[in-house]
Amino acid sequence: MTEIADRHLVEQYIRSELVHQGSFLQVRKDVVRLPNGGESSREYVLHPGAVVVIGLLDNGKVLLERQFRYPVGLVMTEFPAGKLDAGEAPLVCAQRELLEETGYTAREWAYAGPMHLAIGYSDEVIHVFFARGLAAGERQLDADEFLDVCSMTPEQLLAGVAAGQVTDAKTLSCCLWLQNVQSGAWRLEWQAVQS
Repeated sequence: MTEIADRHLVEQYIRSELVHQGSFLQVRKDVVRLPNGGESSREYVLHPGAVVVIGLLDNGKVLLERQFRYPVGLVMTEFPAGKLDAGEAPLVCAQRELLEETGYTAREWAYAGPMHLAIGYSDEVIHVFFARGLAAGERQLDADEFLDVCSMTPEQLLAGVAAGQVTDAKTLSCCLWLQNVQSGAWRLEWQAVQS
């Protein structure tokens, strides 16, 4: 996947229009030049970026949360996650979100990599982190945030995926990471970090 080899696939920006400006999301409509010389439009959401944390508990379970997600009208089972504040480093965001939503801090962190969540209509990048050496503490939920913290064995989580009970895209992708890290197929570089 080299830049030169893919040049024949790249669309070129011509102009852009702001369709909607929300409190943190922006919707744009761009006109682009296609590789064949034609023009087309692309509508997409600009997102500030986010993190997701795969928290490994000492008892072999993973840390999860359940919360109502309004756009789909369902209570979803998810790994803890949240959006980056302006100028915030992904690790700092991961530590903040883990503490705020679950009350946990971690002795060690490992960056797994970036994940593009919805490439057809958004530029959102979620940074995937693993955390271990977890210590329970007091949650610091926002006033408008309501969620339950829970845990499952990886086997229970994967059974929920197989049964169609866990359908959140970032959590599904993180299950792939979790399986490969636990099997030893993928390695992480753990770092002791002050939470």
